[in-house]
Formats: sequence, C-alpha cells, structure tokens
Amino acid sequence: MKLILTAAVDNLGAPGDTVEVKDGYGRNFLLPRGLAIVATRGAQKQVEGIRRAQEARAVRGLEHANELKQAIEGLESVSLSVKSAGDSGKLFGSVTAADVAGAIKAAGGPVLDKRNIELPKAHIKSTGKHAIVVNLHPDVVAKFHLDVVAS
Repeated sequence: MKLILTAAVDNLGAPGDTVEVKDGYGRNFLLPRGLAIVATRGAQKQVEGIRRAQEARAVRGLEHANELKQAIEGLESVSLSVKSAGDSGKLFGSVTAADVAGAIKAAGGPVLDKRNIELPKAHIKSTGKHAIVVNLHPDVVAKFHLDVVAS
C-alpha cells in the first residue's frame, strides 16, 4: 500500500514522504490515526503544502537559529491569558507547548514548532511567571519568561 505521511513516524519517515507499507499497517494504524493519507495525484499536491509548512517552521542553520534567539529574547513581555483559574492561582486546565508557541507569535515573535519548546514541567498548571526554554539548534538555546494570567 502506497501512502503519504502527514506526520513523523518512527522508523518510517518524515511528513511528506511517500512510503510503501503492508496493507494492514496502513489500514489499521496509519490511516485511522491521521498519520498518513493514500497516495493519489491529488494527495501529491497536499504533500507540497505540508512540506512548505514544515520548511516555514524549520530552523535553517546556526545563523538563522541565532536570529530567532535574538527575536525571542528581545520580546518585551510574553503573556498568556487563561480562562479558568481558581482563587489560589491554580489552573483548572494546563498550559501546553502549543499554547506557548501561540503566545510567542501573538507577542510579535517568530512562528515556532511546539516540539522545540521545553516547559518547566510537562505542563504549566498555575498562574505567574514561568521560565521557558526553546531549543532552536543543538548549539542555540533561547530562554524567556512567560507570564500566565487569569482573565
């Protein structure tokens, strides 16, 4: 079965790769989870869109990583407003890496891949200032503070 990957799959490939897999693996695992689509002519056009989106988020070398670091650390304030918080400042939900990436973009920063963002713990579960680390390149790490406020 010929499939086009829409997400990275361990030991198989990256998004946009056309792979040949056994019918059962494709039908029972990859397709139901949305990790792949059936390879057709129309799907090939989608692959180009996937690759362009991936390249827009990708860091292109050490110089580009340093530019992104300057842009992130140059942001005056990165704040994220959350809807549900108790009186003690504890969130009913949590703040994820995707939320942090959206907050950086909203503050005028670059578009980042959520997988490059390291939170202090798995998720942020309280209001206040939190130190966030962004791994842009093996040699370049950007650090900033995220202010989580209840709305």
